[in-house]
Amino acid sequence: MAFKAFTQTHLYEKQAAPKEKDKSSIQCLECYDRNVYIGYRDSTVQHLILHSGTNGDLSPVQSKAREGRMRKLGSGNPVAKLRAVPLFNHLLVLWDRSITALNMFSLEPISTLKKIQHVSLFELCNSSLTAQAECVEMVTSSSRRKVIRIHAVGVAKWEVVKEVPFFQDPVALAVDGTSLCVATCDRYLLCDIQSDSNEELFPHTHNRQHVVVTSVGNGEFLLNGPESLGMFVMKTGICQRPPLQWPQEVLAAGVCFPYILTLQPQVLSVYSMLDQQHKQTVSLSGAKGLLSTPDGVLVFTERDIFSLCLVPLEEQIQALVGHERVEEALLLLDGVQSHHPLDSYKELQKAITCLAGFVHFYQEGFSEARDLFIEGELDPREIIHLYPDMQSCLCEDFQSQLDEVNKSRDLQVLWQADKNIFHHYLAFLGDFLRAVRGTGQGLKCSTEVDCALLRLYAELGDIENMQELVAFPNECILDHCVPVLKEHSRFFALGYLYQSHGKQTDALKTWMKIADGFYKDPCCSGVYGHIVWTLSQLKDRDTVWKFAEWTLQRNQEIGVEIFTKRPSDDQLKTEDVLGFLEKYPLAVLLYLEFLIHDLNSQVGTERYHNCLALAYVTQTLQEEEETELHLRVTRGKLQQLLWESKFYDTSTVYGVWIVKSTTLQIEKAILLGRNGKYSQALQVLVHQEQDLSTVEAYCDRAAQGQDSQFRQALLFTLLQIYLSSEDLTSAAVDLLNKSPQVFEAEKVIQLLPDSWSVQLVSKFLVRSLRETFHQRQMAKLQKALAQAELMRHKVIWMQASKTKFRMDKEQKCKVCQRNLTEPQFALNLHGELMHTSCKGFPSS
Repeated sequence: MAFKAFTQTHLYEKQAAPKEKDKSSIQCLECYDRNVYIGYRDSTVQHLILHSGTNGDLSPVQSKAREGRMRKLGSGNPVAKLRAVPLFNHLLVLWDRSITALNMFSLEPISTLKKIQHVSLFELCNSSLTAQAECVEMVTSSSRRKVIRIHAVGVAKWEVVKEVPFFQDPVALAVDGTSLCVATCDRYLLCDIQSDSNEELFPHTHNRQHVVVTSVGNGEFLLNGPESLGMFVMKTGICQRPPLQWPQEVLAAGVCFPYILTLQPQVLSVYSMLDQQHKQTVSLSGAKGLLSTPDGVLVFTERDIFSLCLVPLEEQIQALVGHERVEEALLLLDGVQSHHPLDSYKELQKAITCLAGFVHFYQEGFSEARDLFIEGELDPREIIHLYPDMQSCLCEDFQSQLDEVNKSRDLQVLWQADKNIFHHYLAFLGDFLRAVRGTGQGLKCSTEVDCALLRLYAELGDIENMQELVAFPNECILDHCVPVLKEHSRFFALGYLYQSHGKQTDALKTWMKIADGFYKDPCCSGVYGHIVWTLSQLKDRDTVWKFAEWTLQRNQEIGVEIFTKRPSDDQLKTEDVLGFLEKYPLAVLLYLEFLIHDLNSQVGTERYHNCLALAYVTQTLQEEEETELHLRVTRGKLQQLLWESKFYDTSTVYGVWIVKSTTLQIEKAILLGRNGKYSQALQVLVHQEQDLSTVEAYCDRAAQGQDSQFRQALLFTLLQIYLSSEDLTSAAVDLLNKSPQVFEAEKVIQLLPDSWSVQLVSKFLVRSLRETFHQRQMAKLQKALAQAELMRHKVIWMQASKTKFRMDKEQKCKVCQRNLTEPQFALNLHGELMHTSCKGFPSS
């Protein structure tokens, strides 16, 4: 069945004798409330009274109209126009080029209102038809002059208040407020009644088409424009709507928002003002004209009157939805809301929006469907319900509000027949559920949404989104989701699911089974590191201790991070950790490094440093048989600790090495030096380590932060050690040549063996003498500079001392007010004399 915006009713039929048919044909209509007025060709005006049950809405259930009074105005000329003025109970009649005022009910002439003669057209101003107005404005066109007159119509009189000249005779006009739209013989014009300004719009072809000038309301007019276009023109002269394409033979047009009705000799066409599309066609043979009413139009032929009443807007919208024209239904709903607010607007809008979404959904327009479902606040369960494999995610008491036959038929077929297309529908489901999850729309059924998402991700293999879902708080039901994850071997995500529901032990056991190889998860990597990180962040300390043993047995270096990577405000007791780590030497070493270097623990400082040093020793001895790289790194850390730490006990550490090791000679030397036994330290390095570069590096490090005399004494001791062995003669010469500025030549010469030649130490002697000479020259220069500086200060003092002061015999101190009896005195900031012993200044 076709969509109907209006319903047609036969309202009235004029019965007349055959000889009187031509004379009694209908020429014009006017309607107010239940009163219909007919103007005939034979100069007769007739009053019709509609049935009382119609309430003026011209509904199709009404009975025939009842005939009222008639008045014969004269003979020969037809009635051209009728307009009711209910404010004064006037009926204005244009007949025989004059306007006559009749009573609306008795049709008797109003004697106080004389005829207005020589009128070709007239129209009432709709802005003045209110109960508060004292008069009504009327616009008339003169049949003798090219002029428009504005009349003030009262109860007992009317008068011309203004004239607006025109250069052509008007053939049609319409009024909206103070705006007047006029059609002349070849063009349309806009005129402002108050300011007399006018604007030319566009031409028309009066000889080929009927002129149409109709007020749409709100300062807008509908005109029959060129090329059979219905043009919407605002009172400002601009068009805010697209033009309407209609037939050439349009006789008249009326407006019943949101529709435009155009009358042709055989049909009446209905167009939408919202999308300019044709909506309905009504057959009306022999139609001559129409009259717009608040709820539709009246259409008349020569003998009949038909009523076209607007179907209630809710019914129209439902009809469009029933025809699956949901886009039109939405457009109509949104378009009429501003003019005719509907109580059910929001619910209608949501329902239609969702239906529009389903149209796009089944056409695979997934992006548009998602946006419409969200806008229409569709219950996500309705979408989940469409997917056969997802229905297990819904609670048992859920009842779909959709037509299952129409809405789930296609997906049921796709699920079984076309897996590729069905995969696109699954992707849409995930996109939609992600969009509504966490919103008010999704929170109403958050459990179903999360369960459906998890099952969907498992089937699609979407690991990233799955882990994001289960790693954060969610509403998944474990009894439903755990079997799904196990079925798809998503054990890593299963652990996350347990963890997000507070089951930390189950989560860790699941991940441990992956690490031990009992579970195979193809998309899992680094599970052991994840277990360690989880334990390091876990606040449940009983669980941490429960799984710490397993963690450290697999890898001490990584496993110790459950203690070292914990938040600073959630550290475990140090003694408990150290006691636990006794079986794991590498873990102990790393934990002690954490305590000293990262945590900066001040409790048990000496003990921790001693333990760390001993741990380094133990680790170094173990690594002697391993790679050189590991050994070098550990010894570097050990030496750095021995050099920089101020807290360990050197005797304890050294005693351990005397027993355990004969290879850590550098470390022994560092410890001897820390005890002030630098000679022994150098003996160890020279005779046991036997690496001269190491000896020199030791001297440089030991001399850091010390004065030059310490360095001189240290190197002199080293020189003595070198000279005590004939095998180290070249080392002694190299030491002298590298640091001539450190040694005093006289002491060195006394120390050198008699067997040495001058040539052997000549390089040292020359550089030493040069250094000595340089130092003496620098000392002289510094002395000269100091003398110059002293002289400058003396000059400044002498210049200042030339100032004279006059002192009387009884000169008083400005501070204590006693006489100045001693030769020493001072001046304050104001140049006033005072005792040198007085401090401060006068209060003034």
